[in-house]
Amino acid sequence: MPIMKPIKIVIYLTATFLVLALVGTAPTTAGSRSPAPAPVAAAGGTWQPPLSTRGRYIVDADGNRFRLKAANWDGAQGSWTGSGSITDPAEHHAGQDSYGIPLGLDRATLPQLLADFHALGINSIRLPFSNEMIHTTTPVPDAAVAANPRLRGKTPLEVYDAVVAALTKDGFAVILNNHTNTSRWCCAIDGNERWNTSQSTGQWADDWVFMARRYAANPRVVGADLYNEVRRNVLDDPNWGLGDDHDWYAAAQLAGDRILTEANPNLLIVIEGVNWTGLPVDGLPHGRPVLTPVRTLSNALVDAHKLVYSAHFYGYTGPHHSGATGIGETSDPRYQDLSRDELYQALADEAFFVTTEGKHYTAPVWVSEFGIGANETGTAARTWFGNVTDYFADHDTDFAYWPLVGWEGHDDWALLRYDTSGHRYGLLDGEDWRATAWDHLMDTPGRTGYVEPGTTWRMLSTDHGDQVESLRVRAGGDWDSGAYKAACPDGLRLIGLAHSGGRGLCTDATAGGLRAAGSTQTAVTDERYVPAGGDWASGYTKFQCPAGQFVIGYSRRGERVSAALCAPAGRTLGTGGRTLWFDRSDNRPADGAGDDYASGAYKGQCNADEYLAGVAFTTRVGSTPGPAAVLCVPLQP
Repeated sequence: MPIMKPIKIVIYLTATFLVLALVGTAPTTAGSRSPAPAPVAAAGGTWQPPLSTRGRYIVDADGNRFRLKAANWDGAQGSWTGSGSITDPAEHHAGQDSYGIPLGLDRATLPQLLADFHALGINSIRLPFSNEMIHTTTPVPDAAVAANPRLRGKTPLEVYDAVVAALTKDGFAVILNNHTNTSRWCCAIDGNERWNTSQSTGQWADDWVFMARRYAANPRVVGADLYNEVRRNVLDDPNWGLGDDHDWYAAAQLAGDRILTEANPNLLIVIEGVNWTGLPVDGLPHGRPVLTPVRTLSNALVDAHKLVYSAHFYGYTGPHHSGATGIGETSDPRYQDLSRDELYQALADEAFFVTTEGKHYTAPVWVSEFGIGANETGTAARTWFGNVTDYFADHDTDFAYWPLVGWEGHDDWALLRYDTSGHRYGLLDGEDWRATAWDHLMDTPGRTGYVEPGTTWRMLSTDHGDQVESLRVRAGGDWDSGAYKAACPDGLRLIGLAHSGGRGLCTDATAGGLRAAGSTQTAVTDERYVPAGGDWASGYTKFQCPAGQFVIGYSRRGERVSAALCAPAGRTLGTGGRTLWFDRSDNRPADGAGDDYASGAYKGQCNADEYLAGVAFTTRVGSTPGPAAVLCVPLQP
């Protein structure tokens, strides 16, 4: 995020314009798995890990809604502001030297902290860390853990381990958050702008696999929040889908799939949008894309029910405002300058459209950061906080306040503040104007109980490479070497294709998981399976599945169709079918199910009660060799 949260401002520099027993527990390893735990007592009821998604909702293992009512326990991502001596507390954010571990361990015991968290009513913790923290081998100084002497002599990662163990033992869900590369306060031009600003994408993904494996035996570690506030550095913008080294869409896709396949298949994968692009100068392009790119390019992971999108909103930023004051400030309105209706429209346009059911991008949206200071006196800022918490309450939003813990007399944004003797101040004590809005947010009823599984839609993209999201297909090896390949996540079937651009649409509509048990699959590269007298696209090359099979994937070489990947159904399928042409215009169901999964391209899509059994294309000179028609066959015989 292009701000110094929570209260510092960004100056764009240079060319940019500038439970005590748990404390000593050994780190968890991924080598052993514990049995399924008993239901966990937590704020708002009980829940059974692991978590997954059903449409716009997060649910527990029993299918019951689990709303993330969370807060950010920061510190392990670093607090040094990047100037002056790192040993001088005055050079750390709000004068608070975190020593690279969660704040407050020098002032309050873990059991006291956890009891206070429960008193706030939260049920989950977003727990930031830096990649530097993972690799630091120097123990934290004794002063950093003065109130928790059992943590003396531990490295920052070992302290992080102890905090995770204590939180989860006490019933909280924990979402790991890779906040920074280096242990330096975020979020300006600070070496932490992108996931790969200070390291390679490969190193970043390796660290995620390490962290996910480290807590894989702890089922209450429920999520991996991949990276915080992806934004512009001095020279370059991040992007969503360009296929280069700054492509956040591709990097998140890579890391998410690696976590689920190599480390812990139970984790939610949390992907933030792009937080800032462009130069903050009037007259030049600049703004906060947030989740708007998801409308035309959404993620599909190897587990179709593990994706959560995330966004951050602070009053002093805006749809086109970085949050800066002075150098780097533009004349654009901040969110706190918008009327209530304008704010609500901005929230919907930038993030909450994702929660609309029946789209290729439908997923939960977690506002994993928002906040304001207890000492804030500005009318606009206070009004914004009331308006935004009203929106979250009215829209049953998953949220996480920033920050949870701070030092009294230093960071008035913290919900809970502690002095050197461990005395608590903040939202639970005395007069705090934020309490009214907080209580409204916490107490407004939302959806609870069992969430029926709905229809899932997922986009496939071969814009810049493979997107094989089926674990069963991956296990079968490379089925079309040298081609760009795509395959639907297990449990979904291909139902739509674009005439150009290589996009596809997957679903489980009507039929649920249609594929039979076993590893059989067929890569079709010629017309051998077209039955005699069954020419459904005369004059066109047809890749048709064998009888009893349906299309789960496809490949292309350039724009030319290269193969159709088919799998046998676990039940009797219908026969016959209809030819659906889309080489000259869109040809999709009238209800628009799945939404526009190939913006700017012609596309065809079978009905929800049909399966896609074949793909036709032409190689005539002057014609686009992409899919021109598909064979749609009734699911029922």
